[in-house]
Amino acid sequence: QVQLVESGGGAVQAGGSLRVSCAASERFYAMAWFRQAPGKEREFVAGMGWAGGSPQPTRYTDSVKGRFTISRDGARNTMYLQMNSLKPEDTAVYYCAASSGTVISALTSNYRFWGQGTQVTVSS
Repeated sequence: QVQLVESGGGAVQAGGSLRVSCAASERFYAMAWFRQAPGKEREFVAGMGWAGGSPQPTRYTDSVKGRFTISRDGARNTMYLQMNSLKPEDTAVYYCAASSGTVISALTSNYRFWGQGTQVTVSS
């Protein structure tokens, strides 16, 4: 049974930093972070592929470029999202997602496996 377990969320003031982690029970090519704010649809944040023991090109949504950095540790089947210069509009539940496909997609429907989510709250 595939498991994705997020950790590292919390509360921080605007301008602060947080790192969230996702530990996977197996290795996937495509892994991504999504987030969902209250009353809004789940949206893509960042994604990264992993193949041949090396990270593949990353993809970010425009609103987090230059502030968030996605990374993966292939040996530990773990994905991270380093979030700097956080803004109140970054407040959401952050979800880890994984797919056996070979495309880093921004669509939730392309990811079969999901974690339970971790809350990130940014106060002004």
